Formats: sequence, structure tokens, C-alpha cells
Amino acid sequence: MHSVQQWPPVETQPPQVHPKAPEQGAELTSHYSECFGCGEDQPGGLHMSSTIGAGHVVHSSFTVSAEHQGAPGLAHGGLLSCAFDEALGTVVGQLLRKPAVTGKLETDFRRPVPVGSTLHITAELDGTAGRKVYASARGHLGAPDGPVAVEARALFVVVDLEHFTEHGDQDALKKLRDSAREPERTDRWDINP
Repeated sequence: MHSVQQWPPVETQPPQVHPKAPEQGAELTSHYSECFGCGEDQPGGLHMSSTIGAGHVVHSSFTVSAEHQGAPGLAHGGLLSCAFDEALGTVVGQLLRKPAVTGKLETDFRRPVPVGSTLHITAELDGTAGRKVYASARGHLGAPDGPVAVEARALFVVVDLEHFTEHGDQDALKKLRDSAREPERTDRWDINP
């Protein structure tokens, strides 16, 4: 018998949205142009677009292309997990404005996601416990209120910026810092290294 685990699995505090978080309705730009999830400089990437919703929610979407397929004509399951990691990371990063990394990601696949379809993902902050941030998401097929195709839950861990400077590629970090200084990109996160 399959038991449903309580989510979040521990007692949490309500998430506190950062005072500098984007306002409801704000369309988000890529946090890094070479990010596979949201970057504009990734030819086979997801090119995910996201908008701030009400409360603790971010709405994201992407269209499944031929580069994203696993079985013929269907999105690869690992790629769908990647999309949910991106959407969940966006709700954590944009609303809390703290650097965080994925600690655990659970994905439930409910129905196939065909090439050419658009997956609408609603990600929500569920609570915090110290450095741990819990979030969950649902992916609707074809429309924001379409049938649920994928669901996910994730644990993120808030880290210091040194996590990225110590473990990341220095050339890529320099490119990120330089792009954050571009006058036309005043919407960049102020927490990036």
C-alpha cells in the first residue's frame, strides 16, 4: 500500500517574501543567459518564461521541442524534472532573494507530455525551517488549468555566495558578474556572485 507523505515533511515557518522581491505580475528575465532552464543563450534549452503570481507563487511555462524528447514524440522524464527544478528554484530565488541549491527533488509523472505541447508550471513556497526551504509545483498540460501532467516537491538549502565562487567555473562567474553590470539589465538579482 502506497502512503502519501506529509508535505513539508517537517514543521516549518511561513515563508517571508523578501521586500525587494518582484511584484505580482512581473515577468522575470533569465538570471543567467547560459542557464539551461531559462537562458536565452542555450539553443536546446527550455527557454522557460516565468511571472510572479499572488502570494508565494511563480507561474512558469515552456514548450516541449524535439530536442527535449526521450521516447519518440514525448518529453524526456529527466528533462521534465529539470524543468521543475528550474521552476521551483525560481520561486525560491525570486521570492526569498537568497542563494539556494536543490537538496532533494521528487517528481511524479501523471501523464505523457508530447513534443509541441506547452507545460504550465505553478510553483509555490511551502515553508522554511532554518536554512531549509520547501516548495512544490504542478505542471498543467496545454493551459494553466489543463490536466495535471507532472507534480514535484523539493527541498532547497540556503547557501553562502562562496558556494558558487568556490565550486563554479570562474570564467562563467565573471561573465555573470559582467552581465549584471549592464545598464539595460537592472532587474538582475542583487545576490548573484
